[in-house]
Amino acid sequence: MNTLIKLEIARTLRNKKFMFFSVLYPAGLYLLIAGGASTTEIVEGTGLTLPLLMMVSMASFGAITAVLVGNSERIAKEREKGWTRQLRLTALPGRGYVTAKVASAAVVSLPSILVVFVVAAVVKDVRFDAVWQWFALIGAIWAGSIVFAALGVAVGYLATGDAVRPITFIIYFGLSMLGGLWMPTTTFPHWLQSVAEWVPTHAYAALGQAIEQGGAPHLKDVAVLVVYLVLFAGAAAWLYRKDTRKA
Repeated sequence: MNTLIKLEIARTLRNKKFMFFSVLYPAGLYLLIAGGASTTEIVEGTGLTLPLLMMVSMASFGAITAVLVGNSERIAKEREKGWTRQLRLTALPGRGYVTAKVASAAVVSLPSILVVFVVAAVVKDVRFDAVWQWFALIGAIWAGSIVFAALGVAVGYLATGDAVRPITFIIYFGLSMLGGLWMPTTTFPHWLQSVAEWVPTHAYAALGQAIEQGGAPHLKDVAVLVVYLVLFAGAAAWLYRKDTRKA
């Protein structure tokens, strides 16, 4: 399993197009949205300035790009080419394959987070009262990305190689918009705000926002992400077994 993780990381880092969209694209969006925003004006209902709010949102968006889009497309193509069938002939168990995919995706999501943070600190002079907040933010966003890595595995086994990209991008952009990664959910109608509270991307971004305010992530947001992780990982495992039976 360790060998497979190393192989997956090396393959991803060699993919220049993927690295651009997962690492540089979120940082560019951050500059586009928050580049000219005030560093003192508080966004209503959030307790944070727009540069602070969007720093967490775009770091989360970049991490999701790395783990969701990368995982789903790669797995669907591997299934079509027979790579997963070959792996089943080795001593690697099914749970080892799924774990390797999730773990390798989580590792390559780290640059996406760090680049957005560096851009925010350099361009918008983002600072915190305590150094621990930076490390807590990195840890929370990095750990939370595992939820979407599991979703990527599930989508990769759900869709064919031709259909996986449109399906992934519908999920990807839908979750990003509804979860408030591109704009604060406080701008949504009240009924949509109520819906957004239960979307995994909303809970994901809320982890970092709570840390930015100097507190700990809310238990509700952590619980929402844990529930989604169980659902996505369970779906990925079930789809993997189903695919194995077909093979």
